[in-house]
Amino acid sequence: MDEWIIYKCVIGSRAYGLDTPESDTDYRGIYLPPADRHWSFAGVPEQIESDERQECFWEIEKFLSLALKANPNVLECLYTPMVEKMTPLAEELLAMRSAFLSRLAYQTYNSYVLSQFKKLDANAPKWKHVMHLIRLLLTGITVLEKGIVPVRVEAYREQLLAIRKGEIAWVDINRWREELHTRLDKAFVETTLPARPDYDRVEAFLLKARRTMVNVS
Repeated sequence: MDEWIIYKCVIGSRAYGLDTPESDTDYRGIYLPPADRHWSFAGVPEQIESDERQECFWEIEKFLSLALKANPNVLECLYTPMVEKMTPLAEELLAMRSAFLSRLAYQTYNSYVLSQFKKLDANAPKWKHVMHLIRLLLTGITVLEKGIVPVRVEAYREQLLAIRKGEIAWVDINRWREELHTRLDKAFVETTLPARPDYDRVEAFLLKARRTMVNVS
């Protein structure tokens, strides 16, 4: 398995700049299996996880599919500054990471946060989760405004950690959230991102990656 990993990075609190002494180190990445293994009856899993090692690796097609859908967790992998392994193929992928960004980001960031806050209104808030929901809104705004995925959020570290500690009143958190939704709506109207990601470019990359693993045992 390790020899199939083409990209390994750190996401989560340590990558965001929101870590505390108790924070785990969360690893994510991409693996590319040999063609024979991929074509066999055994096949390959879409993702491989290890709770013990705090790791999750996506098979390359699954990763690219999620990134094309503007999945926030996957997009962060392409922009995190904490990279532990990167093959030349992964370098090529990161060089074309803007191909995944589109106006679909508005839906994924906005809708998820709205749905989660509706649930939180009916239940006792889990403050760490609330912190990350606010972080997602801040991230989504920058994606639409600047065409990049900001992973580190040190500028908001104090406020976000205060939310995590339960030090900010729920009414104040909701007020901030509503302000961020308004900013996100404005960013969506004004964004220069395309309506859809560059599917053709990403598919060409996937085919190239698959070809490199033909006759590799």
